[in-house]
Amino acid sequence: MKVIITGAAGFIGEHLRKFLSDNNFEIIPIVRNKAIPDCQDNKCLTYEEFYQLDKNDLPDVEAVIHLAGAAHKAFSDEDAKQANETLTQSIVSKSKSLGVKRFVFISSVGLYQEQPGKIDLKTTPTNTKKNTNYYKLEAESIVKNGFSDCSTDYVILRLPLVYGEGVKANFAALMNLVGKGLPLPFRGINSNKRSLISVYNLVDLIKVCIGHPKASNQVFLASDDHDLSTAEMIALMAKVQGKKNCSIYIPALLFKMFGKVLGKKDMVDRLTGSLHVDITHTKHTLEWQPPYSVEHGFRLAAK
Repeated sequence: MKVIITGAAGFIGEHLRKFLSDNNFEIIPIVRNKAIPDCQDNKCLTYEEFYQLDKNDLPDVEAVIHLAGAAHKAFSDEDAKQANETLTQSIVSKSKSLGVKRFVFISSVGLYQEQPGKIDLKTTPTNTKKNTNYYKLEAESIVKNGFSDCSTDYVILRLPLVYGEGVKANFAALMNLVGKGLPLPFRGINSNKRSLISVYNLVDLIKVCIGHPKASNQVFLASDDHDLSTAEMIALMAKVQGKKNCSIYIPALLFKMFGKVLGKKDMVDRLTGSLHVDITHTKHTLEWQPPYSVEHGFRLAAK
């Protein structure tokens, strides 16, 4: 099967390319530039090159996996609109002209606000004030509406934090701090629950979504199906690095008080709040179970 992957040079893109190639898929990677090693032999296309090609240049493409976009951090209005709305519109239009059978769009559970109960597909996305989330939700609408007049169907995956070997940003920084044995003040944040998904479970799920007949025109939530409190996350990071858990106890209520006083409520809510998703619909519809444990993903992320 021949598939196109946008954002192919990113963290998820690199893992997905290798996984699908190992499973006998033919990959057409789309990247912003060809500076990455895998593109030195011209196997990759830039977006400009991709837009100039037609169905004769790219025959028999079965699916497009649209990874590129902005999700878990703040961008300017212009950058967020470009990354999530404008780019998605262009990729949807090109996919229609190529006659692909399926379009897999990567969205985010950042569309939801922290809340104590589990989130399912009946939960209304409410965290859309920030421009990144607003334009991500707009991109979902572009995908749904864009294929309503053709034979291409879509799959939307709303993802929590993705981790694994090569992960960067906050997860990597926290893993490094735990590895240094620093006395982090998170042992008291033990009643919240956060969903995560290892990149190894994610690429397996994407592979299922490419071909499963029941995935057609569906939205799915994704996770490892094993949610963790902040304290449990720190303890597991220490375990996989063979370190003592030096986390100290400070009540979560104290974090919330300081968050209000210092004007950091949003940051503290992410640290102390719950954002866990119910993937029952995903598992039952796709007959899928996450094949790897959380500890497996943490061990590889520790590299």
